[in-house]
Amino acid sequence: MSFMDNLKRSLGYEETEDSEKKEGGSFNFSEFVNDFTKSVKNSREQYKQSKQQETAQQQYRPAPEPQQAHRTAPVYDDFDDDFVITPEQSFYEIVLIRPKTLDDINYMVDQILEEKNPIIVDLSFLEKESEANFKLAGDKIRQMRTKYGAQALLLTRSEDKNLIILSPRKVKLVNKG
Repeated sequence: MSFMDNLKRSLGYEETEDSEKKEGGSFNFSEFVNDFTKSVKNSREQYKQSKQQETAQQQYRPAPEPQQAHRTAPVYDDFDDDFVITPEQSFYEIVLIRPKTLDDINYMVDQILEEKNPIIVDLSFLEKESEANFKLAGDKIRQMRTKYGAQALLLTRSEDKNLIILSPRKVKLVNKG
């Protein structure tokens, strides 16, 4: 048997003696392709119909209301259970930026004002290496606070760190300590 005979038989087009006499023993490729595409279309329609029937069967059915007399308060004996809390707003990426140049300071301002992302800034390098850029960064932070309502909170100040968290107006910072 040839490859085409095996292919036709595997797809359900078995040749019989009558069909060989009808076709004269030759294979018509266009009829084969047409029959194959028709069978694919039929199987797709059957699949769609079965999915529609499944979705119709899975429609919402309200649960019966519980009886009021048997309702009790939940008991939480085990605190090892994991709870998932879904926030009302999207998450923010808080990036630690260590500005070293004027471009880094401008990037810091863009993150707050344009991207609306809170950031943590380490100004220790500017404080040690460039007094002018350190004052410029302080002025830009002051301007963001007064003109645009940005918030700034000093996290730590030591010899090797000077960390400030900056956030846009829509992200509230609360100092609880």
